[in-house]
Amino acid sequence: MTKSYAQIVKQIKALEAEAEKARRTEIDGVITRIREAIQFYNLSAADLGLTAKAKAEGAKAFPAKRKKRKAAAPKAPAAAKYADGQGNTWVGRGKRPQWLRDALAAGKQLADFAVK
Repeated sequence: MTKSYAQIVKQIKALEAEAEKARRTEIDGVITRIREAIQFYNLSAADLGLTAKAKAEGAKAFPAKRKKRKAAAPKAPAAAKYADGQGNTWVGRGKRPQWLRDALAAGKQLADFAVK
């Protein structure tokens, strides 16, 4: 028999409560082990990097792994490779402009428009 939505929601809540209880138990164990290690090794808050001064020094000792990139230098516009003598130009990259497509359709050759 399949479970109803309400039964599933109730089961989810029960599992969430069980998971939180297990989490708290594990955290308590971790905290106990940490406290024992601190006491055994006689560590201070500064040793653990928990003071403002230690945090500032720690930032210097462990710099960020990622370096910021410099902004790219602006590129100069590309020189025109093709022109029709009426002010229309094309650098030879991207889609051919309409003026060039029209001229090629009318029987001209691409070499006719090459800038020398």
